[in-house]
Amino acid sequence: MWKEILKDHRIKEIKTSVIRSRYTRIIGRNSFIKNHGDGPNTQIRIIITDKGAMGWGASHTPEDQMPNLIGRSIAELFDPEIGVIAQEAMPLDYALHDLASIIMNQPVYKMLGGKGDLSIPCYDGAIYMDDLTPEESPRGIEAIVQNCQNDYEMGYRDFKIKIGRGLQWMSPKDGLKRDIDVTQAVFDNFPNCRILVDANDAYTCDGIISYMEAVVHCNIFWIEEPFRESREDLVKLREFLWKKSPHTLIVDGESRPDINFLLELGREKLLDALQMDISGYGFTNWRKIMPRLMDAGVKAAPHAWGDPLKVIYSAQLAAGLGNTLMLEGIPSKTYGADMGLYKLSNGILEVPKDAPGFGMKLTEG
Repeated sequence: MWKEILKDHRIKEIKTSVIRSRYTRIIGRNSFIKNHGDGPNTQIRIIITDKGAMGWGASHTPEDQMPNLIGRSIAELFDPEIGVIAQEAMPLDYALHDLASIIMNQPVYKMLGGKGDLSIPCYDGAIYMDDLTPEESPRGIEAIVQNCQNDYEMGYRDFKIKIGRGLQWMSPKDGLKRDIDVTQAVFDNFPNCRILVDANDAYTCDGIISYMEAVVHCNIFWIEEPFRESREDLVKLREFLWKKSPHTLIVDGESRPDINFLLELGREKLLDALQMDISGYGFTNWRKIMPRLMDAGVKAAPHAWGDPLKVIYSAQLAAGLGNTLMLEGIPSKTYGADMGLYKLSNGILEVPKDAPGFGMKLTEG
């Protein structure tokens, strides 16, 4: 039935535009990158059909590499049960999901099966190493605490703290101490909030165990990318956690993921969730991989940092397919797209129940 409806729509026009987002503050360092700036300008593609339907979504493919899809029926390019089915249409992955759902007059999550909850835990992904900036007069740990307070007032209740200062910004000894002190400060000031930590592969196995030894009483919810994926090191870290902090999860897969290897690690209970970037990996690919994650006993926790649109995409994926641990939130304001139907309160992001497509409308500005 739906395929017939989509078959009646042919692409009349594809427009390229930009959505501008700005973080609530300048974002500084993680263990590798010195400055994350004030927010992205996201290229989007807008599809208009010969029946007047319109859908849009993030699309990073350069204009000169875009295929000519004018005149193609939506059913040739997209299957509601699969996602994008024509490889040449992959640059329109998000726009086609939005468009097809709008034509079908239902949210994306319902098209995916509606297997998850509409109320999804969403952590604050913006707690970077702002204690180290500005270089001429670093603000210290109080800057981290203030950032958490600001984001708490926005509705966040879980904080992901960047660690790994000893890789390049401080000596290994001083960096470890600062990572520990920052974690302790957040725990002391927000005792009812969960703490997640992300090293961006900056630690060694022994180093992350030394860190965890010092903060185990802080009830760390998860450790993200402690080091480059290594079965031997993950076995060692897991054995430590079983003894000292059995509730702490290990998540990985954001950076240069080897999917088959990650799934093997998941089956061996060495990883608890995979984090391929929701945009870089793609919505259709996430739909394909989710049954394999479930078969391996692994949760999803898509990486969404950098772009607030990715938070919305992750939320629809979670509500549609379930099996998602948490969403990564980005304290920010977006111009040119209305995300007002998505509400964050007490650490929970509410996905709009009935809004067709991804539930965002293009606006002026």
